[in-house]
Amino acid sequence: MTRPTPKEIKPIAQIAGVPVDDEIATRISNAIGPAFEGFAAIAGTLPFDLEPAGYVLAQTQKVSK
Repeated sequence: MTRPTPKEIKPIAQIAGVPVDDEIATRISNAIGPAFEGFAAIAGTLPFDLEPAGYVLAQTQKVSK
């Protein structure tokens, strides 16, 4: 598991149906990069995966009350 670059994030977000521009892709990379670096030592042993497109989706969804 390596820190995703903005170049890698853009197509992942596009496939997820949440297209992002270069600035947003860079912000995502900077925001989730520390998580990738922090989990690098135990990569592949966790029951979940960090997925960059989910970040934008979570940030843009409205919460229903």
